[in-house]
Amino acid sequence: MGSIHSYTTSEGKRYMVKYRKPDHSQTSKRGFKTKRDAERFLSSTSVEIAEKRYIDPTDARMTVGELGAIWMTDQEAVLKPSSVHPLESAWRIHVEPAWGNRQVGDIRHSDVRAWVSQLSATLGPTTVIRSFGILAAILDIAVRDRRLADNPARGVKLPKKRPKPRVYLTHRQVAELAQRAAYPHVVYFLAYTGLRWGEATGLRLRDIDLPRRRVTVYENAVLVNGHIHVGSPKSHRTRSVRYPDFLDPMIRSLFVGKDATQLLFGDGTNHLRLPNSKDGWFAKAVRRAQKEDPTLPRVTPHDLRHTAASLAISAGANVKAVQRMLGHASAAMTLDTYADLFDDDLDAVATALAHARNRSIYPPSDTPVVLPPEVPGIGI
Repeated sequence: MGSIHSYTTSEGKRYMVKYRKPDHSQTSKRGFKTKRDAERFLSSTSVEIAEKRYIDPTDARMTVGELGAIWMTDQEAVLKPSSVHPLESAWRIHVEPAWGNRQVGDIRHSDVRAWVSQLSATLGPTTVIRSFGILAAILDIAVRDRRLADNPARGVKLPKKRPKPRVYLTHRQVAELAQRAAYPHVVYFLAYTGLRWGEATGLRLRDIDLPRRRVTVYENAVLVNGHIHVGSPKSHRTRSVRYPDFLDPMIRSLFVGKDATQLLFGDGTNHLRLPNSKDGWFAKAVRRAQKEDPTLPRVTPHDLRHTAASLAISAGANVKAVQRMLGHASAAMTLDTYADLFDDDLDAVATALAHARNRSIYPPSDTPVVLPPEVPGIGI
């Protein structure tokens, strides 16, 4: 499998190992101070080659920058522009400057850990986690390509994201906000259908079934770098959502003067853009409404989606129905996202259990039932 040869340097005797790689080309490694060290290397390398775990040192010389360019191209091919944009930004600003010139074989776990700590000192958890994820994904490619035996980024502890408290409006607050908005129909529609901004502003007249009061979501119009990108919904699946009957006159009024291919909201040709969070029409409407109702919280257009979930759940909608309305991948995701909305249900469950126990123990005759002594811990 290989051979060991000695040679002389200015620092003394050294040993060189010659061996054949899996492709049968010959290579060598020099600089061993003792013959035993050289023998250990030759033995372990022979085992790695036999078990197909051998990593060619020349393959590990590829840089993160070279693999990163390939990885970014792959993401652009499979992800939507709105998903690619934050990845490209994190790669360009945080990952490539730190790792672009580093050979993948030279990266150590401690290097990655120190970098994450450095980022965490000045950046939020979301940015740190996203930047780390890019580096880890690139090094995963190196592992699959047999450039690395394992990924040195895996196992690094990351900062935890703290979920932002969700804001929910009441029916009255939705009405107050809509009355003061430049686009009241948009406010009502978002608050009572749960559609995302891009899904609502991407609706065309042909997507609305007026007799059944249903809209079918086929497109999602997202603003990325100042440009509207129209694609499939976030889940890549179309879905049908029914709107309440009191919205019917408003929806019908938006049909006037438009054909089936035009957009429901706005002038029919240009997509409504997400209003600026500080001085856009939505933020102005919130401030005006707060003057009349100081209890109205500061909300964003996306908070109307949360409001829709809250109003539906409080009206008695089951989790599966809310999941379909919001377009979540599963009911479990809906429960995880809106767990706080089900807190009152825990009280209801406890009350129902108490009533059930009383009915079981005290039958309608009101004759007390004596529990057997072998059942401890439950009093009547």
